[in-house]
Parts: sequence; C-alpha cells; structure tokens
Amino acid sequence: MDISPEIIGYLAATLTTGSFLPQAVKTIKTRETHALSLGMYSMFAAGVFFWLIYGIYLSNKAIIIANAITFVLAALILGFKLYNTWRGKE
Repeated sequence: MDISPEIIGYLAATLTTGSFLPQAVKTIKTRETHALSLGMYSMFAAGVFFWLIYGIYLSNKAIIIANAITFVLAALILGFKLYNTWRGKE
C-alpha cells in the first residue's frame, strides 16, 4: 500500500493543528492566560509564522493551511497573554 507524501502532509497538518485546538478554544473562551508562558507563545507564534512562509515558498498547501490556521490561533492567544500581562491580570 503506497501512501503519497501529500496525504502524509495533510495527515500531519490535521493532527498537529488539531492538537492545538483545545488549548486555543479554552483560552479564547476564558481569556485566562496565567498558566501560559509568554516566551513560549512568542517563540511558537514566530516559528509557526516562519513555517507558513516556508510553505508559501514551496507552494505546499498542507503546510500553508495548517500553519495559517495555527498562526491565527497562536497570535490570538499571544494577544490575550500580552493584554493580560500589560493590564496586570497575571
């Protein structure tokens, strides 16, 4: 049974983006970021952004779609974390 690299890419993209969704949904609903690391989310969002750029350079839809979705969610969480930190809610 041969599985194409494209199918593997979409499967990987679905699993990694899907694994991030519960944390994103919880943070967006509650806006609670006390337990989240500002450094980690800053580096994570930057890394996902660069994966997105990499996918664009390669014209790889699996990389582009997964990282576009994950970047938006990570940026939202990072925004909440920064807002809470600046407002002294941490």
